[in-house]
Amino acid sequence: MSDRNWDAELKKIDRQLESVSDEAMFPAKTAKGAPAKAQAVEQQQSTSTWGVFLRLALTVALGVGMVFWPYSARCGVGLAGYLGAVTALVVSGVWSSVWTFRHRAGKAHMLSLLLVMWGLVLASIEVLPRAGYAKATAAHPAEWRCKG
Repeated sequence: MSDRNWDAELKKIDRQLESVSDEAMFPAKTAKGAPAKAQAVEQQQSTSTWGVFLRLALTVALGVGMVFWPYSARCGVGLAGYLGAVTALVVSGVWSSVWTFRHRAGKAHMLSLLLVMWGLVLASIEVLPRAGYAKATAAHPAEWRCKG
């Protein structure tokens, strides 16, 4: 074991702690929390809540629209367009989730995060069979380009 006398070391630390006042060890909380809170409330009121929900409504419309995608997304340009729209869905979901988080809109924030997840699921349905991580089907073939 070591040559140190731990009892003596701990007594020395205790003496040092006793010499320091409680206020120096545990400073009183200042009122800096109140101005920060007031600034956050002011910032929240200065931007429109309508803008936040308009962003969310656009993202929801895009997410619902992806279910009714009218073009072929099996390969080629159609697939590129579909994946571009899915990317737009994920980006707009993140965009609306940032704003709903800033405005402390909990339910809207959860919806934004669900839309991000929905976009990631749609992307994975198309990308994973082509990357070799999922079984290719007739609807989701393993090719990126169209044959012929």
